[in-house]
Amino acid sequence: MIRETKRQNNTRSLKIRWQRLVSDGQTCPRCKATEEELDKAISILKKSLTPLNIEVILEKEELPITEFKKNPLRSNQIWINERLLEEWIGGKFGQSPCCDVCGPSECRTVEADGKVYEEIPSDLIIKAAHLAVAREIVEISNESCCQRETKITKSRCC
Repeated sequence: MIRETKRQNNTRSLKIRWQRLVSDGQTCPRCKATEEELDKAISILKKSLTPLNIEVILEKEELPITEFKKNPLRSNQIWINERLLEEWIGGKFGQSPCCDVCGPSECRTVEADGKVYEEIPSDLIIKAAHLAVAREIVEISNESCCQRETKITKSRCC
C-alpha cells in the first residue's frame, strides 16, 4: 500500500524492494542488468510520482550464497508494496540456466505478455509500480471520508 509519511503533508510512499544473489561481492550478469534497469525505472518513477506527492523508496537486499543455494528463485525478485512484480503485471516466474556465479542452479525469469525475461526491463517495473499506485487510488476513493481521515491521521474524525 502507499504509505503516509511524516515529512510532508499528504506525502505517500511507494516501496520497491529488490533482492539478488551476492557472492564474494559478485552478482550474476542478469542481476547486474536488472539493477541497471531498476535504477532507470526508479529515476522515471520519481519524476512521474513526485508531483503526485508519492515518494519512491528503493531497498536493495543481498541474498547470501547460502540462502541462494536453498532457493535460487529468491534471487532477482522485485516486490512493489509487498507484492511480487509478476503479480502486479499478470505474469509468472520461471527459471533458466545462468552463469558461473550462480553455479549449476537455474535462476529466476519473469514471463509477461508472452515474453520471457532473464533481466527485468524498466518498462515492466514502471508498469507494475503504476498499477500499485492506481490500485491505492481506487481503494482510497472507495473509502468514506471518516475512513480516509482515520487512515491518514490515525485519529477519529466522527
